Amino acid sequence: MVAKDTIVAMLANTGMFGPLGDDDRRAVAAELRDSAWDQGQVVFSRGDPGRDIYLVTAGRVRLSILTSEGRELSFAHAEAGQVFGEIAVLDGGQRTADATAVTKVQALTLSKPALMKLMETRPALREAVVRFLCKRVREADQQLEGIALYPIEARLARFFLAAVRQKAGADADGAVPLDLPISQSELALLIGASRPKVNAALAMLEDQGALDRADGKFTCHIEQLEDIAGL
Repeated sequence: MVAKDTIVAMLANTGMFGPLGDDDRRAVAAELRDSAWDQGQVVFSRGDPGRDIYLVTAGRVRLSILTSEGRELSFAHAEAGQVFGEIAVLDGGQRTADATAVTKVQALTLSKPALMKLMETRPALREAVVRFLCKRVREADQQLEGIALYPIEARLARFFLAAVRQKAGADADGAVPLDLPISQSELALLIGASRPKVNAALAMLEDQGALDRADGKFTCHIEQLEDIAGL
């Protein structure tokens, strides 16, 4: 069981609950419940009703869709400190994607009735949720733009920049270490490319001084990545 103060601190670092005051975050924390999944276990499937929002406390969850041809497209990962599963809960529709545990996962869940009650009584939460959803739309637009308009090495550079800024802050500069515990196959799914092409693009980023790899960990050189990303 995660300590209440730890949960409140974790909520402060999320996109959805971060803008709230401490009192509002404590009200949210009081409604959260523990959940866990083993590696490869399905959290929910596309088409399921939306009953809960999830806050990952440990591990990594893949959000993906399966095409009619059987091809899987992974569009996001949720890791420790991130919220997922909000869309179907908020609009009353079905889940828009599959959520699968990439590793062993621990999470806190917020039920739809609890969220609706909190939003009715706490106006700051309503505003925070709207802002969070708008941010999600912007991120989805940027991801689609990247896949449609940029070569693989640029998409990969943008991916690494986003990962660094998520972990180290928006003002990250210079050479920044990044622990990215996912396989090249998972990385390929996230940027809409094949594994061999991702492997070739990683080598290209290394050759151009944008990345260093050692023992499965990366050092990201921000200026070079930005040049390759076209930013």
